Amino acid sequence: MLIESQYFPSIDFYKTSIEHDILLLEKYEHYQKVSYRNRCYLAGPNGKMILSVPLTKGKNQRTVMKDVRISNEERWQSLHWKTLVSAYRRSPWFEYYEPELEELYEKKFDYLLDWNVACLEWANNKLGLQQTISFTDGYQKEVTGVTDMRDKLQPGTVQFPGIQYAQVFEDRTGFLPGMSILDLLFCEGKQALEVIRESK
Repeated sequence: MLIESQYFPSIDFYKTSIEHDILLLEKYEHYQKVSYRNRCYLAGPNGKMILSVPLTKGKNQRTVMKDVRISNEERWQSLHWKTLVSAYRRSPWFEYYEPELEELYEKKFDYLLDWNVACLEWANNKLGLQQTISFTDGYQKEVTGVTDMRDKLQPGTVQFPGIQYAQVFEDRTGFLPGMSILDLLFCEGKQALEVIRESK
């Protein structure tokens, strides 16, 4: 399956990709704003929360994805980590994943693609998902022999509304679909992959 890289991908990303053994990440597309490339969504006490990775030329750049640089002037990783802790410390599985995830958030990354791949590999590992991750070696508008999912998953749209599980603040906010895979991992732990597989 061919798809763009995403910051801790959405549950829809996993529902779409779990049946594929090889994940081909698009490296040569131009960066697209308002996408999952540098943002992920969490279920917080007041509803949907966005974590957004700051970029050196801002969100309006027309840079090839492999060259998109993270702006590390502000302590965004520390802020994102604090947000995760405050939103999920009451979740059943947060403590289980906390040490390794905190370690990831303490590593410095210069390029958005490298950060996204590190997040994807971390989540795949926790899900027990065996996928080969590789990269495109040039941009092709039309591709054959591969499922092309580039730009098919967009923030604000939910492909699989049937994926349901108990969220931390569901009694307050109702169920929030389309969250990052982190939300599912913190709430369901080792059953997360089963939740994705069994849902419609």
